Amino acid sequence: MKTKDCVLKNVRDCLKKYFYLIQTNSLKKSAKERGLKVLIDKLNKEVPDISNQYSRFEVNNQYLKTKVRTLHAFQISLFDDVVGELENPVIVDIGDSAGTHLQYINGLYSKNKNIRSLSVNLDPEAVRRIKGKGLEAIQSRVEDLQNYNINADVFLCFETLEHLMNPCYFLYELMKKTNVKYLVVTVPYLKRSRVGLHHIRCEKGDIVQAENTHVFELSPGDWKLILRHSGWDIVKDDIFLQYPRRSLYRFTKLLWRKYDFEGFYGLILKRDCTWPSRYLDW
Repeated sequence: MKTKDCVLKNVRDCLKKYFYLIQTNSLKKSAKERGLKVLIDKLNKEVPDISNQYSRFEVNNQYLKTKVRTLHAFQISLFDDVVGELENPVIVDIGDSAGTHLQYINGLYSKNKNIRSLSVNLDPEAVRRIKGKGLEAIQSRVEDLQNYNINADVFLCFETLEHLMNPCYFLYELMKKTNVKYLVVTVPYLKRSRVGLHHIRCEKGDIVQAENTHVFELSPGDWKLILRHSGWDIVKDDIFLQYPRRSLYRFTKLLWRKYDFEGFYGLILKRDCTWPSRYLDW
């Protein structure tokens, strides 16, 4: 019996290794197709080690390193579209567990600009880790951010909105109580909206926290409605797919859809009270 279990384990490990190799190659092909390779190399130089990017697990294999770095390059490419307009910007990153995006930004842009950066996170360990890198950080729920009177030029909100209990209220409060020039957002990309809450969907008895729990996983069309309703005008939006549109690796679309997300949806937003002013029950 032990021999059989050992064989099955070896088979599973082999299949998992092959699966990760396919996904890694898919990500590399997609990044090359999107012209992100040069930026990825720059990010690697600025922050060589991203193993502690997350509080709940370690980025400890080539697949995860490629996946995380490629997503970071997409996110920084969105920020790059707005930073040129700002002379001495204040950048606030909401929800980054390691301060990595602010390290990228300080490294890439501080030679030509006087940048002040601040990170906001609910996890005290994340705040400790970020401060340990010499960055400013405060411990706060995202929904309570307005209590700190932060005057930011750009808020970064990467892979955060899907974790919030009430994204509409958070977005509205951010619009109403700050004078921020831009909000740069990424969320998982899905063609069809769904409620996340996968620990309930799968009947798992795990104790979960905001960082590892998705509440709303919405399509781009539905996110646009939420954002406009909550006080934001869409300056630009873009979809990064984790597979190339060309080459044989485009067939990995089915794998990404089943086991992860097809990609990520990114937006650059400006405050706009047109639609929330027509809603009387905020």
